[in-house]
Amino acid sequence: MSQRHGVDLSYEDGVRAVELARESVESYVQHGQREQPGSMREAFYERTGAFVRLESTRGRGSLRGCAGGYRSDKQFGHVIVDAAIEAASEDSCGSEISPSELQNLTVSVCGVKNVVLTDDPLADLELGTHGVAIDGGEGGWLYPTVPVQNGWSAREYLDRTCRKAKLAPGAWQNDDVVVTLFEGQVFREREADGSIEEL
Repeated sequence: MSQRHGVDLSYEDGVRAVELARESVESYVQHGQREQPGSMREAFYERTGAFVRLESTRGRGSLRGCAGGYRSDKQFGHVIVDAAIEAASEDSCGSEISPSELQNLTVSVCGVKNVVLTDDPLADLELGTHGVAIDGGEGGWLYPTVPVQNGWSAREYLDRTCRKAKLAPGAWQNDDVVVTLFEGQVFREREADGSIEEL
């Protein structure tokens, strides 16, 4: 098992990360433009991964977009912008976010702290601490908070990440599938464009 450190975010960093993701989504959806991070907080210059999720608040709610990666050579601020744009595009969940949806979206950002390459994911995975990324199939990942929110076991968490990567459940045990665990801090809007909490 090998490990690589990433970024430690203060609450203020997390709030700005979510604000930047929302600004990036709105700029892309409304004007087709890429938001510039502008004057960034110190943590945003770190070269690390990040993930952005967009969820609808309508009805029972649903995932509308997700994008990002656990590793990057770009600065954290630019990774957030890129992930937010990709999450809002048709490349993410099959349909692009429309301007009318913006007021009914909640935005969350996961800043990657530690990346753990593992040969034994079931043994190394700590529920509530690790996110899972599957490199194989189409690739897929899930936030560290997801299995806790859904009451999943470690095995179910790995199986569901495989399904997100368009692989059969249990594919995480195959030699040609790479499983990476990552630690991360997750910040999200409590409601569309509302106050922000750390999960």
